[in-house]
Amino acid sequence: MNLRLNSEFGTLKAVLMHRPGKEIDRLTPYNKEFLLFDDVPYLEALQKEHDTFSNLVKASTGAMVYQLRELLIRVLYDQQILLKLMQNALQRSGLSHLAEAILERYSTAECAGILTGGLKIHELKRKIPKLNSGELMDYAFAIAPCPNLYFQRDPMAVTPGGIIFSSMKMEGRQREADLLRTIFENHPDFKDNINKLYPAEGMHSPPSIEGGDVIILSQKAVAIGNSERTEEKAIYHAAKALLGEGTVERVYEVHLPQKRQYMHLDTVFTILDENLALTYPDALNSVLQTSLYTLKEIRDDKVVIKREVLKESLLTILEREIPHLEVLHTADGNPDYAMREQWFDGANVFAIGPRRVISYNRNIHTNRALREKGVEVLEIPSSELSRGLGGPRCMTMPLSRSRV
Repeated sequence: MNLRLNSEFGTLKAVLMHRPGKEIDRLTPYNKEFLLFDDVPYLEALQKEHDTFSNLVKASTGAMVYQLRELLIRVLYDQQILLKLMQNALQRSGLSHLAEAILERYSTAECAGILTGGLKIHELKRKIPKLNSGELMDYAFAIAPCPNLYFQRDPMAVTPGGIIFSSMKMEGRQREADLLRTIFENHPDFKDNINKLYPAEGMHSPPSIEGGDVIILSQKAVAIGNSERTEEKAIYHAAKALLGEGTVERVYEVHLPQKRQYMHLDTVFTILDENLALTYPDALNSVLQTSLYTLKEIRDDKVVIKREVLKESLLTILEREIPHLEVLHTADGNPDYAMREQWFDGANVFAIGPRRVISYNRNIHTNRALREKGVEVLEIPSSELSRGLGGPRCMTMPLSRSRV
């Protein structure tokens, strides 16, 4: 596995997922906004739906499905790595000095659960009865949970040139990216196969970029959304690394409206085959501006790139990069059903092969339209999964696909 992808739709060979756990049970109607969630899912049902999803991926493709928790535990056997992650996780509550005490009292597997599911003061006091927690109440978080962790698309992106490790816009999600980067830089299955594109070495507080904004248009072109979660400066540095690496020749910066429904570029469109894309009606027309980055020169190992603002629509750019492009709208363009199904990520299907996708069963009109285009649609239950407002693509991080 070389941890590079040259398409969004090549037959899936390996993927990373995260089975939701205790972090979801931490959500309440009172803290859900603080924890960047829109609803309070029922964990047991959510896990059953996610299990159905991961089992379907394995059964339909034969792909290796890596589970984040298992990878994390393997990496945390290194006590130095575990200590660093625990100290960083405790920083927000001002309790970093307790990291070593926690490691002495919890097993490695329990520590992995704490890093994903969080830890409350009263839980910590069971292990450390004389704990001085300062002004923190017993039910305050010593470590906040990561309920968005089952959306594995956001913390990193695998491109034709290597890996972009995300710098998350929202502080509450940055630990997700830290966990993913720690795993890939240290797990024996991955650490020798990484070509890190972003952030650059020595870059402190890197500008924000999230994996949902990165879409592979072709073997030579990548699009990155300039959205409410991804900054222009980050796109510039990612483009510079991609173009300097040499595999990619064009990087498009797609300016999205700063609105919730356009959080990431993959809410605007997804690519399902060499000439088929799925989009929310009129979403392509909502793009404010598109810029093109190309390589100018490499002089004395210094990469110089140029940026050109394009006076053409995103659709025109897609048609140039994807010959004979067909664009299918969610709910086949019906405005009422499209609006309803887009709320539950109708356009955010997960391509497991050319014209083979996994979609939420609730998006019946979009699924019907896909089938009428000759797409094989495999459906998963979605009553609880959809409450996080992310689709099957959001929940998966492809690591290896067949080349197209």
